[in-house]
Amino acid sequence: MKHIISLLWLTLGLTLMSCSPADIGSNNKPADTLLRLADSEIRGLDPQKYGDLSSMRVAMDQFEGLTRFNAMGETIPGLAESWRVSDGGLTWTFTLRDALHFSDGTSIKAELFPAVWDRLHSAQTASPHIPLFAVIDGISAPDDQVVKVKLKQPMPQLPALFAHPALAALPLHIIAAKGDDWTADRPLVTSGAYRLTGWRLNDQLQLAANPAWHDAPVAIANIRWKPVEDSLTAMRLFMGGGADIATDYPESRHEWLGEKLGNAVRSGPYLGSYYFTLSTRKPPFDDSRVRQALSMSVDREWLSRKLSILHTPPAWGVVPPALYGGDEIKPDWANKPLQKRRKMARDLLLDAGYSPNNPLTFDIRINSSTEHRRMAVALAAMWGELGIEARILNSEAALHFASMRRGDFTMARSGWIADIPAPENFLLVHMSGSGPGNYSGYSNPEFDKALATAMAEADPEKRTQKMQRAETILIADAPVIPLYYYLTRSLVAPRVLGWQDNASNIHPSATLSLQDSHE
Repeated sequence: MKHIISLLWLTLGLTLMSCSPADIGSNNKPADTLLRLADSEIRGLDPQKYGDLSSMRVAMDQFEGLTRFNAMGETIPGLAESWRVSDGGLTWTFTLRDALHFSDGTSIKAELFPAVWDRLHSAQTASPHIPLFAVIDGISAPDDQVVKVKLKQPMPQLPALFAHPALAALPLHIIAAKGDDWTADRPLVTSGAYRLTGWRLNDQLQLAANPAWHDAPVAIANIRWKPVEDSLTAMRLFMGGGADIATDYPESRHEWLGEKLGNAVRSGPYLGSYYFTLSTRKPPFDDSRVRQALSMSVDREWLSRKLSILHTPPAWGVVPPALYGGDEIKPDWANKPLQKRRKMARDLLLDAGYSPNNPLTFDIRINSSTEHRRMAVALAAMWGELGIEARILNSEAALHFASMRRGDFTMARSGWIADIPAPENFLLVHMSGSGPGNYSGYSNPEFDKALATAMAEADPEKRTQKMQRAETILIADAPVIPLYYYLTRSLVAPRVLGWQDNASNIHPSATLSLQDSHE
């Protein structure tokens, strides 16, 4: 048996080594089906109840709101054909397209959207997305084709917010009849370009074109999403012809993949930040001196220059600089030499009561990934120079994030990918009262007030300055330790047409086509 397994691995290795870009996507794949890999198992189909990235991507294929995203990740009209702003930016009026229908033929009228808003806020829904929509004061429907949105504060990015699947047109007529079982229907009743026709957990999820969608027929009839949590497995599956798109691959293989696959390897700036979250609810990280000591003693430049093959940009804050016009928020100590920072860190730890006779010890929780482990090991080594003992605790993704939502951790790998291209999207989750998504339990009235003031500002330039003020407070308190800003890593087969690299890393299936279908 060992010889057979060795032979299989040798065969796979030779196959991967001999791969050329032309080979990818040519292994007898269905001409009418796009094979996409999800980074993890899709946790659920109700877009108001699930917020993980894989579930959101599938939801975006199936449910359309007043707006939607194009191939560049930009907001365009969706079920609404137009909108206008009045009342100093506090009132938005959307006009629906004519003759809109769900996939089962049921009409979509303006009155649906206030009802979707009410369901989002229902205790029974228990939506994790509620903080994201805190700026909205209410939604009404003056007539069948008009949706009026009242805001508590101005929000220039509101159209992008309404492209989020949690505020999409959901089949409330089905939900009213079937409750939570509405997602068991096959085909699923949807409002977007596709509808679900089959789902086998830990295997694949199948979508087919929605015949009632208002736009032109999609170029690809079927989408197949397959969950693959391990990026190395995803890379091998892609290179073996088992997928058209993989939205991750091991960073350590970046140069090798570029040599083998050329333009099939896609990478660029991404609106996301990678950090480790500290539980402020309990010792030792209920003490800001300890949190600050750990953050200031990290050599971010080394992590970017030596540990990262892609040379991901080092991060001192949580908001990607692109959302500030290129500016970056840094703590006061960021420009000091590393040895000076480590001396400051030792002093803070001594002041907090930690010394060689009473060393600081804690666990670093990570979800299963070679890269997360490498980062945790590097951090533990850096902190070891201060006499700190950091142990690494590994678990699979679902358990990892469930533990974080419960607050059952001391330090844990985390991060944020933009729901919308706005600084407040990265900051709101750290506001007190923002719910289980505030993993650290951070609560600072000064930060809350600064962020609320920023969100009330209508002038774009002043709004940015006030957002930066709020982030400065957050970073000084250090409930999280930012390490780098994400870069996208995708593998896209040559037969896939229409893929556009963008900082939001949004690639709706409806914007793509397959070369086979044009031949």
